[in-house]
Amino acid sequence: IAHNGEINTVKGNRNWMRAREALLESELFPGDIERLFPICTPDASDTASFDEVLELLHLGGRPIHHAVLMMIPEAWENHDLMDPAKRAFYRFHSSLMEPWDGPANVCFTDGTFVGAVLDRNGLRPGRYWVTTDGLVVLGSEAGLLDIPADQVVSKGRLQPGKMFLVDTAKGRIVSDEEVKSDLAAEHPYQEWLDAGVVELDGLPDRPHLRYPHGDVVRRQLTFGYTIEDQKILMAPMASTGGEALGSMGTDTPIAVLSERPRMLFDYFAQMFAQVTNPPLDAIREELVTSLGCTIGPEQNLLSPSALSCRQIQLPFPILDNDQLSKLIHVGEELDDFEAVIINGLYPVAGGGEALREALAEVRRQTSEAISSGANVVVLSDRDSTRDLAPIPSLLLTSAVHHHLVREKTRANVGLVVEAGDAREVHHMALLVGYGAAAINPYMAFETVEDMIARGALADVALDDAVANYIKAAGKGILKVMSKMGISTVASYTGAQVFEAVGLSQSLVDEYFTGTTSKLGGIGLAEVAAEVSARHSMAYPDRPSERAHRELEVGGEYQWRREGEYHLFNPETVFKLQHATRTGRYEVFKEYTQLVDNQSTRLATLRGLFDLSADRQSIPIDEVEPVSEIVKRFSTGAMSYGSISAEAHINLAIAMNRLGAKSNTGEGGEDADRLYDPERRSAIKQVASGRFGVTSEYLTNADEQGCCQ
Repeated sequence: IAHNGEINTVKGNRNWMRAREALLESELFPGDIERLFPICTPDASDTASFDEVLELLHLGGRPIHHAVLMMIPEAWENHDLMDPAKRAFYRFHSSLMEPWDGPANVCFTDGTFVGAVLDRNGLRPGRYWVTTDGLVVLGSEAGLLDIPADQVVSKGRLQPGKMFLVDTAKGRIVSDEEVKSDLAAEHPYQEWLDAGVVELDGLPDRPHLRYPHGDVVRRQLTFGYTIEDQKILMAPMASTGGEALGSMGTDTPIAVLSERPRMLFDYFAQMFAQVTNPPLDAIREELVTSLGCTIGPEQNLLSPSALSCRQIQLPFPILDNDQLSKLIHVGEELDDFEAVIINGLYPVAGGGEALREALAEVRRQTSEAISSGANVVVLSDRDSTRDLAPIPSLLLTSAVHHHLVREKTRANVGLVVEAGDAREVHHMALLVGYGAAAINPYMAFETVEDMIARGALADVALDDAVANYIKAAGKGILKVMSKMGISTVASYTGAQVFEAVGLSQSLVDEYFTGTTSKLGGIGLAEVAAEVSARHSMAYPDRPSERAHRELEVGGEYQWRREGEYHLFNPETVFKLQHATRTGRYEVFKEYTQLVDNQSTRLATLRGLFDLSADRQSIPIDEVEPVSEIVKRFSTGAMSYGSISAEAHINLAIAMNRLGAKSNTGEGGEDADRLYDPERRSAIKQVASGRFGVTSEYLTNADEQGCCQ
C-alpha cells in the first residue's frame, strides 16, 4: 500500500489483532499458522501495521478490495438510503473487525487490481485522470503530470468512503457501485445477521431496584462524589441531555501534585489531533459517526460464517441499570451466551500490596470464566463494605483488558464495566479507550434518582432523566473521540489515545501497557492510599462528626474555601483587578509575587523547577539587550486557513518590526506580499510541493520550512 494520512486508532487495532491471533485458522496457510505471529510487527509504523493486516486478509482468501473495505468501511451506520445489501455487508463485517480510523488516502495493489480509497470523512485529497491512450493517473494533488486537456477522457476526485479500482487484467475501471454490489452478493449477509444479531432492547425486562437515601450517600462517599459533581456536572446532563458548558483549562493542581485524594481518571489526559490530523465536527458531520457497538465473542477472521455475527447489539456504550440486568441474565434467554460477574474489591487495610493481589485474582477469575465458556464478563465494583474497598474501575478494566490481550483470549469475550466511580464524560471515554465495550455508571443513575426523590432535580421524570444522562454521556464520548479524528466507538474501544500524567512507569507498563508516561509518578501504594482516604469518609470511626454535611462541597470547578486549591483565588483575583483598575505597578507586583509563590506550592509542574544556585553570575553588560534577543524568535507555522488572513498579516508585520521571523504555514503567501518588507513572511513553508509553492515564492524566502 501507499498511505497518506494517520491511523489514529492503531494502538487499539494492533491489540485487537494480537488478541485475534488465537482464533486464526485457514487451509490457505499450510503448516503451523503461528509462524505468522505477531501479525503486526511491534514498533512498526501505522502504515506497516495496516499493510500487514491487509496482507493477512488478502492471502486468507479475500480479494484485496474486499479486505480494504473491511478495514476502511464507508459510513453506513446512519445512511438510511444505502442499498440494504450493501448495508448488510458492512454491518456483518463490523462484527469481525473494528475500522482502522483516521484521515487516510490508501492506494493498494495485489499486482492485478490497483485501487485507492479515502476514509469515511474524506480528510485526505485524491484526484484521478484517464487519458485517451489508457493511462490512469491518481494522486493527492492536481497537476501531478502535464497532460494536455484534449487527451483527458475523464477526471474526478475520490469521495469519502468511495473506492477507485482498476482491473489491469481486463483493462478497465471498476465502478464503486459494481465493486460493492459484487461483494455484498457474495454471501447471504442479511440472513446471517437476522439469525445471529441479538438486540439488547429485545431481551426481557428485569425488576428495577431502588436504594434508600442513606445507602446512596454512603456509596457516593466511597466513590468521592461531591455536591459540585451533582450540581455542576450531573444535573445539566440529566435535565437537558447535554454537558454543562464551561471554559477550557484549569487552575487546580494536576492530580499527582494535589494534596487531596484524586480519582485515577484524573491522572490521564487525552491526546488531541494536530496540524495534518484534523478533528471532526461531530455535530455537523453526525452522518459519519457512530456510537453503536456489538458485544460478545468473535470468530475466526479468515472464515466468515453466520456465527461470526452472533453478538449482542448495543445502541450506546452507556447502559442503564436495567439494561445491565438484562445483559447479566442473558444466559437465561439464550443458550449460547453466558455472562459472569467478577467482583473488583480488595481489603482496604492491606494497601497497595492487597490491591496488587486483588488485581491478580480478578485476572485469574476472568481467565477461568472464559475457559468455562463465559462470553460476557461484567467487572463490578458493587457491594463494597467497611473492610472491602472498590478497585478504581479504570485500573480494573485496563488490567483485565491487557491481561486478556496478552493471553490472546480478549476476542473471546465482551467486557462490561459496572462502575460506581464513573460519572463524567472523561471517565466514560477513558473506560472505553482502555477496553470496555459498555459501561454501567450505576452510581450516577442512583444519584440522579436520589436527586429527583429529594427534589434537587425538578421538572424531569426519572425515565427521562436517565435517558438524558445517557444521551449526554454518549454525545460527550463522541465529542472526545472527534477531537482525535475518530468517528466510531468501535474504533475508539481499546484505542488508548491517552497520556498518563503522574503515574510510575512500572504501573503503566503492567496495567496500562503502551500508554505514554513522560513524567513518572505514583504506584499502586499511592493509588490504594487515595482509595482508602475516600473509603474512610464513607465509614468514619465517628459518624457524628459528619452529621452537619453528607457530601464534601467539591471545589474542583469553582473555588471553595474547603475545596481544591486554585491558582486564581479571591486574593489573587482581587490583586489583579485592583492593579489594573488603579494602574498601580506595585500592586501588580504583589499579584505576580502571589502567583509565583503559589506555583512553588506544588500546584504546577514548573513550580517544581529551581534555577541552579551554584552557577557563576554573568555581568549584565555581557547580556544582549531584549531588542537583539527577540530577533531569534519565530512564529509557529500557521496558515491562512487556521488563523485568517488578517491575523496572518499582523503576525508578519509584528515580527518584521521586531527583526524576527514569521512563518507562512502550509497556506503559502499572496504574491503581493512577497515584495512588501512590512507584510512578508521570512520563512516560507513547503508542504509536499503544494499550496501555491512556486519558484517565485521560494526565491523570496529567507528560510524554508518543510512539512510532510
